[in-house]
Amino acid sequence: MKNRIDNCFERLRKDKRKAFIPYICAGDPNLRRTVDIAFALEKAGADLLELGLPFSDPLADGIVNQLAAQRALTAGATIAGVFDCVREIRAKSQIPIVLYSYLNPIFQFGVDKFHSEAKTAGVDGLLILDLPPEEDTLELDCLKQSSSGSLIHVRLVAPTTPPDRIDRIAKSAQGFLYYVSREGVTGAQASIAGSLAEKIATLREHSNLPIAVGFGISNPNQAREVAQHADAVVVGSAIVDLIAKHGDKSEMIEKVSAFAHANAEAIHSLNR
Repeated sequence: MKNRIDNCFERLRKDKRKAFIPYICAGDPNLRRTVDIAFALEKAGADLLELGLPFSDPLADGIVNQLAAQRALTAGATIAGVFDCVREIRAKSQIPIVLYSYLNPIFQFGVDKFHSEAKTAGVDGLLILDLPPEEDTLELDCLKQSSSGSLIHVRLVAPTTPPDRIDRIAKSAQGFLYYVSREGVTGAQASIAGSLAEKIATLREHSNLPIAVGFGISNPNQAREVAQHADAVVVGSAIVDLIAKHGDKSEMIEKVSAFAHANAEAIHSLNR
């Protein structure tokens, strides 16, 4: 059963365009502003939205995203609140939403309940940072059972992932493959890894799914460079950093919109 993510990439493929996927942490600076930022990002050219679920121990995230999660939690963000936020976005927008999360909050909330409420709220996909395929066994089978239908699981591939493991990950992946462009945690970087083109070519040997590249892409020039090889580009920490600098001030939306628009233009200017 196709959902908004599949439909989005089908449209992009037909239009010979690459996707711009911005990341923000839900609840930073607060949930009300998250809704405003989501609408602004879509207007600026976002094709999909990656929405971070704030968590107290985000091990895959660098300092910028860690602090965003801390601000969101301090402001009172909860899983139920994030789902309400998604419902507000859904009331006016059909942009595909991928929820970026760690496994612990899902277990604490209740796996079946989490998947059911995420789906009802309008979440299209889950990107679970610390759920490797080796651990996605019988005791976690409920993840796949509960997410049958329109809620899909996006899988991560790292630069160090060997070919046999890529094959295993690709077989269980849905929607798109998320390629982590460098080793380590999230955070803006000065340059793109020189091995990117080769790594993406290897992924295409194992899967026909669209390939999104994230972690470290921090400006339109880098976004354009990545879009020459990938089907989608994820820009996160650089946007989160702008939100951190301007907080709940009136100019924050304007600053984020302008930066997002520049990245979207750089990505969308490329034809396949």
